[in-house]
Amino acid sequence: MGNVKSQKKLNKPLKILISVLTAFLLFVGFLLFMVLFDFGDEPQTYETDNPYIVEYGKTMTSAHRSGAGIFPENTMMAFEGCINSDEFKTDIFEFDLHITKDSELILLHDSTLDRTTDAEEVFDTRGVRPENYTYEELRQINFGDGFKDEKGEYPYKGLKGEAVPENLKAAKLQDVLEYLGTNGDFRYIIEIKNGGELGFKATDILYEVLSEMNMLDMVVVGTFNGEVSRYITDNYPLMHRSAGIFEVVVVYIASLFNFSLSEDFFTFSALQVPHDTPIIDLCTPRFCNYAHKNNLAVQYWTVNDAEKAVLLEKAGADCVMSDIPDVVYEVLNTDE
Repeated sequence: MGNVKSQKKLNKPLKILISVLTAFLLFVGFLLFMVLFDFGDEPQTYETDNPYIVEYGKTMTSAHRSGAGIFPENTMMAFEGCINSDEFKTDIFEFDLHITKDSELILLHDSTLDRTTDAEEVFDTRGVRPENYTYEELRQINFGDGFKDEKGEYPYKGLKGEAVPENLKAAKLQDVLEYLGTNGDFRYIIEIKNGGELGFKATDILYEVLSEMNMLDMVVVGTFNGEVSRYITDNYPLMHRSAGIFEVVVVYIASLFNFSLSEDFFTFSALQVPHDTPIIDLCTPRFCNYAHKNNLAVQYWTVNDAEKAVLLEKAGADCVMSDIPDVVYEVLNTDE
């Protein structure tokens, strides 16, 4: 009898555990079902005052890293190439910022200059980081050295000293914005790459520049550093920013069940998301509709496939960022 009683006592927590696990598996199964089947949702139109939300079928083309697939990335040469092209138009320029030792903001994607420039050769060291050098020191290097064209060739490799053209030297934020501002009416996606105190300082400088140039409404600021996102929200509420990873996940889950989130949650203006995430699908009308209903633009990176760009447009994407903006622009602006 004692064994039976103790067995019953053991079975009770086991039954509870099984019930909890069953409920959890059912919930996960339901989530997967919701993910895999879109229930035929169609893009909807909502009233909005967000300048980055576009009409259905008017998806904007963004030159990612200023067109890294066709020009040396994040250089004045790339901006010139996009602007002067007779084959495509750029709606949004996307580029990345790092802070220098003397508090200038220059365009650079990676944390070091090794991949895209000849900094290792010029400074005789690997892992050259912009925050350890002044702007003038960084102007010694060739920002087109690592660029490989569609033929697999390196047309600017080996250029040194006076042979490096001005448009392949370190590009400063103010110079880029002034050049683009005098050559068209563009919008911008600008990513702050630094984190921590350097990220805060870069944010301060960026806000000051955008304010002085009256460009706050023309830019969505992105960052993968959560502390920088919070810093923007706490200190610069007039600055448009994109959602952080956690915020994107919350919006995605809410979109599956059409949950209402508090207005206080939406301290960002855009969802800048990859088009090829595993398991979850962020490229659906359901996701875009939920974002638009909550006054959020949906901007996808990095789309270097023409067919995927068309699918995103049909899902309701506001912007497609691509290294090959010429190809994306053509497919998004061709009458079927």
